[in-house]
Amino acid sequence: MFRIGQGYDVHQLREGLPMWLCGVRVESPVGFVAHSDGDVAIHALCDALLGALALGDIGHLFPDTSAEFAGIDSKILLARVIEKVRACGWDLVNADITIALQAPKIARYVPAMRECLSSVCGVALDAISVKATTTERLGFVGRGEGCEVWAVALLERE
Repeated sequence: MFRIGQGYDVHQLREGLPMWLCGVRVESPVGFVAHSDGDVAIHALCDALLGALALGDIGHLFPDTSAEFAGIDSKILLARVIEKVRACGWDLVNADITIALQAPKIARYVPAMRECLSSVCGVALDAISVKATTTERLGFVGRGEGCEVWAVALLERE
């Protein structure tokens, strides 16, 4: 038995903030405005995992109104979601993540991003795909105002 979940997240960019993507610190003069560390890619992946099992979304599980989650490392949130998925009797088969960001260019970080996510999720490296794209200078991403991420996760009953 299989389940598929889809996740999407957006974060605004602002100068002087750190940029975390897929658990990896990206060198950049801008970073994400967020209650947590702002790792928009992990947030989208969490939503895909939760969505596959109809368990709500990351905002429901880890509300941005809670001081407990202020500045939290999103890898911790992902680990908690993976625990929840496994507690329900499911395993992650694979995940595919697409990051739309005009700048900085992040292709050189993709191998480290895949390694980080595979480690946190407890799956083989080839079960995690991370792709980077731009929007050809169109829309809020193209203007450098933000980043958007889509994630898909396939789960299998243990």
